[in-house]
Amino acid sequence: MVDSGTSMKARGLVLPFHALIAVAGALIGLGLLAIGLTVWGLRSDAVRLAVRDSENIALLVADQISGAIEPLVDILDEIRERAAAVRIENDDEFHRRFGSEALFQVLNDRLRRLPSRAVIIITDRNGDLVNSTRAWPPYVMSFADRDYARHFRTSTSSDLFVSAPLESRVTGETTLLFSKRIVSDRGEYLGVVTAGFEVSYFERVWRSIANLPGRTFLLGRADGTVLVRFPDPKRRAGENLPATSPWHRLVAEGGGSFLGGGVFDSERRWIVVTPLQRYPLVVDIAISEEMVLEPWRRRSVLIGFATLLAVASAVMLLRALILQFRRLARSEASVAATSNELKRVNARLDAALNNMSQGLCMFDRDERLVLCNERYLRMYGLTPHDAPAGISLQGMLARRIAAGSFMGDVQEYSARLRDQLAHGSRIYVQTELPDGRIVAVLNQPMPDGGWVATHEDVTERQRAAWRIAHMARHDALTDLANRLLFSERMDAAFGRLRDFGEGFALFVFDLDLFKAVNDSLGHPVGDALLRAVAERLRRYVPEECTVGRLGGDEFAILMPGGADRRTAAARLADMLLDVIGAPYDVDGSRIGIGISVGIALAPEDGDDTSTLLKNTDLALYRAKAAGRHCYRFFEIEMDAQARTQHVLEIDLRNALARGELDVYYQTIVDVATRTPIGVEALVRWRHPVFGELSPDRFIPIAEDTGMIVALGEWILRRACMDAAAWPPHVKVAVNLSPVQFRNPELVPMVRDILASAGFPPSRLELEITESVLLQKHTAIIDMLQELSRLGISIVLDDFGVGYSSLSYLRLFPFSKIKIDRGFVSEMTQRADCATIVSAVTGLAHALDMQTTAEGVETWEQFRLVQAAGCSQAQGYLFSRPQPADRIDFSRRENGERSLG
Repeated sequence: MVDSGTSMKARGLVLPFHALIAVAGALIGLGLLAIGLTVWGLRSDAVRLAVRDSENIALLVADQISGAIEPLVDILDEIRERAAAVRIENDDEFHRRFGSEALFQVLNDRLRRLPSRAVIIITDRNGDLVNSTRAWPPYVMSFADRDYARHFRTSTSSDLFVSAPLESRVTGETTLLFSKRIVSDRGEYLGVVTAGFEVSYFERVWRSIANLPGRTFLLGRADGTVLVRFPDPKRRAGENLPATSPWHRLVAEGGGSFLGGGVFDSERRWIVVTPLQRYPLVVDIAISEEMVLEPWRRRSVLIGFATLLAVASAVMLLRALILQFRRLARSEASVAATSNELKRVNARLDAALNNMSQGLCMFDRDERLVLCNERYLRMYGLTPHDAPAGISLQGMLARRIAAGSFMGDVQEYSARLRDQLAHGSRIYVQTELPDGRIVAVLNQPMPDGGWVATHEDVTERQRAAWRIAHMARHDALTDLANRLLFSERMDAAFGRLRDFGEGFALFVFDLDLFKAVNDSLGHPVGDALLRAVAERLRRYVPEECTVGRLGGDEFAILMPGGADRRTAAARLADMLLDVIGAPYDVDGSRIGIGISVGIALAPEDGDDTSTLLKNTDLALYRAKAAGRHCYRFFEIEMDAQARTQHVLEIDLRNALARGELDVYYQTIVDVATRTPIGVEALVRWRHPVFGELSPDRFIPIAEDTGMIVALGEWILRRACMDAAAWPPHVKVAVNLSPVQFRNPELVPMVRDILASAGFPPSRLELEITESVLLQKHTAIIDMLQELSRLGISIVLDDFGVGYSSLSYLRLFPFSKIKIDRGFVSEMTQRADCATIVSAVTGLAHALDMQTTAEGVETWEQFRLVQAAGCSQAQGYLFSRPQPADRIDFSRRENGERSLG
């Protein structure tokens, strides 16, 4: 009986031990699985690192190429704008204007902005050469067979066209050309302007950035045409990539990478595709798969060898355990000891599983639960009774539905999971639970047909990612769309326009007097005002519109179009003027502002983002010029004016060097004797295209660009040199711009000019307007005092048209004041103007100042200013502005003539 009982107990120990063996085998299997996953992960990491390095290199190369192309495209646009700014009636006039030696010099001047060995070419609509930087006079040559000439003969697009590599007919070098269509101010096709540089330039760019073994560089057009490839032993430039290549899809998606091969040779490569943002070009960086995986293979061999040793050791240990069990099974005491040991092993295993931060469950090949830990049960609101060993997957899901932790169809979920596991691949999915939690589930198939699933609560991590994504596309101050999100919405709107013909309207507006709010009440109040404006925009602007803050106090609205976009846009603009212009109560201050709105319609006013934004800005500038707190739609003449202004700005930079500027002088006469006692220096510009331009056309441009400093110095130096040869009683008056007073070297510059010209300071008058003193800056007053101490007369020009002229007379002791021509011209019709002139002269005499009446054109006006007590007079009655050598200081005005 004893032997029989002992035998029964020993047999009873066999079942738990077999379970332990199974668990040990499962753990070994899981270990092998983890090692396999690690090795595969290392492979993925190696590929990802190689691709990321290639992406970084591609971005550097793309940035370098974009930087080289940008000045080239600027030159093409400048030539186009020159054609659009003037009236060209026929081909002969086009050849005359754009085939001149002067334009040849301009082209060569622009050529210095481009890399070495570059070229600029202008051809007419027939492909005949008009001008070129290669030689003057230009060769007699036709380019009608070039692909860019054929393209623009059949296409009306104004976009940049990139040619396939061509062999230069002059140098024989392979050249990459960029072209744009030239049209007249009426939109007629005139010809093509082309610029480019030799293909060897791109090889230097590539080698200077990433001369790395195993990598290749390719520059292609967005349509798949190969332009440049290094290395390229078979010279595949000009070929097209296969239409079936993933390359085309990645270009359309904005970039990416793929594994491919067989296009240029049989080697497989990881290829990174990076389209250039503003040009129809794509940069490819490829690295061979063999080079990418070489380090991974070495590590995999080492890991595999170590894994084999570990598995062999585990098997040997398990075998020794089995032998030991057989020996212990022979006795009751040994069986009891083994049972206790197994309990301790199971307890440690349970402790390890139940202290995991993730939920874990294991199912066998029959979809029956093998085990699950406590974390899994707590995560889904289950009890151990709800998840017994052996329960089916569908039964487990049904209990989760009852606990409120599963949404969806049980049958569909089970079938989809079964189908995915049958392919032997890992399955990762994120699921949102009914209570709002987000759980990430990883199902890992096992060799025996079952699977292990880990469940992790990633709610906070996912919400943080969502918050970061929101912050990246929204303004931090107002929570409106920022420039990035607004640009994406613009791109989407143009996509709908291309696909479905859905037009839209773009609004850009800023706040009138916002700077005054910041300056007077402080930036915190300014920020609060911006938030209040954003809140009104959210409340009143229709939901289908996109509202964004582009920066500072500049806002934008993207309004989807309907049947009558212009009428709808006008209604929205009227609403914005009323709503945004209503007073605000901010931190105890009542603030009143207005807005100026510019509106452009797509596609009428632009069929791409940059053109539409530019035209909207032009409309905004027109609204501001119209007096603010109003809106203006874009009109085509705004673009023409902007183009002309841009051409003038470019040409003004070189006008001095080309001798296009000259100084004219208008005499100033003494009222009592009617003899010339001085002149005013007035600059004129003889523009090669627009003819003679008066100062009001180009002085504002010089002030906006800062060129007024150099221009003002030249005018002052020229006036002093000319006046040094005139009679000693004649003074010369030169106007100073408010911008010149920002230059701390103004006084030393004036002192140096007087010394070099040998001109007495007492004969120089410097005229300033009230805008110089508007801010009452102490540094400006100090400059004026220092100039006055040199003996120079300081004259207040255009007196009576500013904001507080009387306070300026108290602020600085002027030598003379000039009465604005607006009062003088109306003295004969309006008694109040005559009264004002008399009052000004009386005030000047009391302050020991002289007065000059500007704009005297008739003898009747002269008698009135004489009766009013003016000291001096200036106007067409005495002299029009004329060169220095034509002024006669000896004659006395005594007729009764009118020059009108």
